[in-house]
This record gives sequence, structure tokens and C-alpha cells, in this order.
Amino acid sequence: MAATSRKQILIRTFRSNKTSVIGLLMAFCLVIIALISPWISPYDPISQDMNVQYAPPGWAHPFGADSYGRDQLSRILWGSRVSLVVGILSALFAMAAGIPLGMIGGYKGGIIDNLVLRFIDIFMSFPIVILGLLVLAIMGPGLIKIVIAIGVALTPRIARLARGSTLSVKGKEYIEAARAVGQKDGKIMLIHVLPNIFGDILVMGTLWVATAIIVEASLSFIGLGVRPPTPSWGAMIRDGLDQLTNAPWLSLFPGLAIFISVFSFNLIADGLRDISDPKLRG
Repeated sequence: MAATSRKQILIRTFRSNKTSVIGLLMAFCLVIIALISPWISPYDPISQDMNVQYAPPGWAHPFGADSYGRDQLSRILWGSRVSLVVGILSALFAMAAGIPLGMIGGYKGGIIDNLVLRFIDIFMSFPIVILGLLVLAIMGPGLIKIVIAIGVALTPRIARLARGSTLSVKGKEYIEAARAVGQKDGKIMLIHVLPNIFGDILVMGTLWVATAIIVEASLSFIGLGVRPPTPSWGAMIRDGLDQLTNAPWLSLFPGLAIFISVFSFNLIADGLRDISDPKLRG
């Protein structure tokens, strides 16, 4: 009953934040669109038709056509797959690597904590895009490699948050009680520490999904994203720069897609923050 009541409180708290509900609906729609894009795309996203080169938005091509006569709407629908896969998987990769690293450093302290701090300091001295570029320069372009590159760039940021949160809870009474009854450090971190720090990490993880989408678009913009002709929102913006005055829709619509995606995940993070904060939840 207590677990059910707590679940109801969390759901009610999230639902009370109307903008977060809107963000969740937007993100849900984006995921559905990405999943069903092969069936709802009006054209093949890589099919070229030079007869409609630079065609403006109209009935045949609602978002216009690019320099190769490819339908922009179809390419944006297919590009949503790349952005969402990279955004979500990169954040999950960073959380899977950063949470244990930060927890171990914060809980153990001493030399181990110093080593973790040095790792975090070194890698956080690089901006996310630059660190992603360095990793891609070593591994080469490709969807999975982009996920790994952005995940590696986000890992020290997740680790720093996990370490700080662990430091704030490791001196609590329930941790001392667990040590007193002889529980192992690994079990204490898994059962007692992780559930109490995961709320803050989940909020930031949702924000990092939005960041990963922007980073992927940035890498695609400079030509280090997925290989052409696979549609990518960042590459579509780059392709439209030369015709920004004559055919602004080439960059406008992919830019709007990135904005909507990032905005929706930021709204979700706002609602998750309400859930994780006892004051707001109360």
C-alpha cells in the first residue's frame, strides 16, 4: 500500500506540472514518429528527382525539396531516428559508466576519490563537442561510434554529479546502520546509495539527452555525423546554408525539429525535478 501511495504521489506531482506533461506528450510523439517513419514518409528519403530541385513547400512536398530534389519532410522524419537514438543511447551510456564511477569515488574517498576527480577534471576541461570530435577522430564516423563518442564526453559530467550526491548521503544514519550490521560496501551502494541519488541523476540525464541531440546535430553539421545519404538534421541544416536567402526552408524545418526535440526533453526534466525534490513533491 505504501509503495502504491508513493507511486500515486509521484504521478500526481508530475501531472501537476502541465508543461512537463506537454513535454512528455511531445517526446512520445517524436518517438512514435521515429518508429513509424518508414510507413508515414511520403517519399524515399534518399530518392532524387532533379525536376523538383529547390521546390518550395507545397502539396506535393509540404516542407519543400533540397538541391537533389529529395523530399525534406521524408528526410526529417527519417532523421528523427538518428537524433533520438543518439540522444537516448548516449545519455544511457554516460549514466551506465558515470554513475558507478562517481559512486565509488564518493563512497570510498581517499586515493580512489582523488583518481576519479582527476579523471573528471581532465575530461571536463574539454567542451563536449571537442571531446566528441577527438573520439570520432580516433574511431571514425558512424552511428554507433557517435553514440560512444558523445557518451564518453558526457560520462565525466554524470560521474561528477553521482560523486557529489554520494558524498551528501554516505554519512546518513541509514548508511551507518547498514555498515553496523555488516553489509558489504557494494551492497550498500547498490541498495541504499543508488536509490537515493538516482532522482537527481535522472533529471540531469534527461537534460543530457537534449544536449546529446544538439551535439549530434553539431557533429553532423561539420560532416562528422552519420554517413551520407542517411538523413541527419544537422547535415540538412548545413546543406541549406548556401541557399538560406533563396530557399530558407532547407534549414528552417530541420532547425525546428531540433528545437522541438530539445524543448520537449527540457520540459520533461522540469517535471522530474519536481518529483525528485521532496519540497516540491510535498
